[in-house]
Amino acid sequence: MTEHLGIAAQLAAARATLDRVTALRAHQEAAGGAVLVDTRTTPQRDRDGTVPGALVIERNHLEWRCDPGSGASVPEATDTGVRWILFCDEGYASSLAAASLRSLGLHRATDLIGGFQSWRAAGLPLTPPKR
Repeated sequence: MTEHLGIAAQLAAARATLDRVTALRAHQEAAGGAVLVDTRTTPQRDRDGTVPGALVIERNHLEWRCDPGSGASVPEATDTGVRWILFCDEGYASSLAAASLRSLGLHRATDLIGGFQSWRAAGLPLTPPKR
């Protein structure tokens, strides 16, 4: 019988492997070449707006788009050393997603503490919502 880890334990284990960043740090790293990836759904992006320059890769496509050897990768996936900074709405699902990328050998993947909501709260650039 395998041991069942609840989501809180799984999230804690994932975050223990990441060097998570604040919104300000993510903004600075993006200016230096890191790739911001918005994993939120279309309704969330339409409702709240987006981060200018961030790639939109919804969660169900993430590993294929970021893995340079997948055959379905985005142009930014040049090698396993790309600095991917993922964000979801509040910073939970993005932690699990970043840990998944790390398990593929994308060793610099991480996520944004507090997700899109922390970016917005920090007063960083946004594109307006679609209404």
